[in-house]
Amino acid sequence: MEAWSDGRDAGTESTVVMAPKIYTRKGDDGSTGLLYGGRVGKDSPGPDAYGAVDEAVSALGVARAEAERGSELDELLIRLQRELFVVGAELATAPDKRDKLTPGVSRTTDEMVGALEPIIDDLTGRYDPPTEFVLPGENRIAAALDVARAVVRRAERQAVAAARAGWLESSSVVAYLNRLADLVYTLARWQEGTYRPVRTDTR
Repeated sequence: MEAWSDGRDAGTESTVVMAPKIYTRKGDDGSTGLLYGGRVGKDSPGPDAYGAVDEAVSALGVARAEAERGSELDELLIRLQRELFVVGAELATAPDKRDKLTPGVSRTTDEMVGALEPIIDDLTGRYDPPTEFVLPGENRIAAALDVARAVVRRAERQAVAAARAGWLESSSVVAYLNRLADLVYTLARWQEGTYRPVRTDTR
């Protein structure tokens, strides 16, 4: 741990603050530590998938930075970011340690998946659904949400690969990411209001 003074002048009472170093050097060999113990290669199926989930959390954060603080969208994105930490925790757990997972805390649940569906249904009723593919970029927040949607889809694909590699067993991770990508798409369309189609444009 690194120690430093709080910066007050010499001769006055000062507080020594101890803070952990950001770097550990343990991953210099290309390995990473897992939740509940164990180390694997950083390119293993679990770390590959939870790395994409981490990116999804950050991408949603970019979208949230564009939202009005305390708004419906802001609060929903905070909830989704927190739920992705549950997904990430499950993916960061070795298959032989899955018995240590706690539903809703470190293990994704069917209830988490199902809870997203009414939100999608409600938001879909607030705009005219596109009848063809959409060009992202009508406004900043919708564009940020579309980037987040694409990242979530990638996380979903990597979670599928992890599941097929035996990393996930009896898991709701893939279903959650699938539904989340649908929700983030819906959020983007809701926020842009009027969409720009790929092939035709009457505006």
